[in-house]
Amino acid sequence: MKNEIISHYNYPAVINWLQTKGKEIYGPKFTILQSDHQTINKLIAYFLKDQPTCNQFNIDLNKGILLTGPVGCGKTALMNIMRYLTPIQHKFSIKPCREISFEFIQDGYSVIHKYAKGKLYETNPKTICFDDLGLENNLKYFGNECNVMAEILLSRYDLFIAKNIQTHITTNLSASEIETQYGNRVRSRMRQMLNLIAFDKSTKDKR
Repeated sequence: MKNEIISHYNYPAVINWLQTKGKEIYGPKFTILQSDHQTINKLIAYFLKDQPTCNQFNIDLNKGILLTGPVGCGKTALMNIMRYLTPIQHKFSIKPCREISFEFIQDGYSVIHKYAKGKLYETNPKTICFDDLGLENNLKYFGNECNVMAEILLSRYDLFIAKNIQTHITTNLSASEIETQYGNRVRSRMRQMLNLIAFDKSTKDKR
């Protein structure tokens, strides 16, 4: 079979475990649909650091994840659950881009440093998943307009190149929409630092 996974991991068992964990977190209605298994298997391979299976899917373990798909397809929930699957040295936090934009209004440019380099009191930058890229707006701080996430992503790229610090992103934006909103420099760097894993455009809203 073209999509058959050859691995020492039992992927159907992992999906069952993820579904159980999802029900614990999100309630009994949480379910993983058969139609999403291909996408989820890619995430499992990446977060388990299953190199042979990642090779089958053309996934680079040195890069982060760009998880795209329609509104309501389950991107945020899946990334949250994947944190329980990830080895401790690769743990990551999830931060909604919209919350970052509100922090910028309140605290200004220190917020860019905070998420680009890590918290101000930390010396070691952390892996972060920026959730729902595109929901935030260009905001003004003391009259100065700033594309906050564009600046953060450019700095995260520098971290990726210098220290191999990974970044993950969820979004419902297309590649062209990302370029329109953040510029071609950001789009180019995202290609270099992220593996694209995409839900089918026809995936239904599960909410």
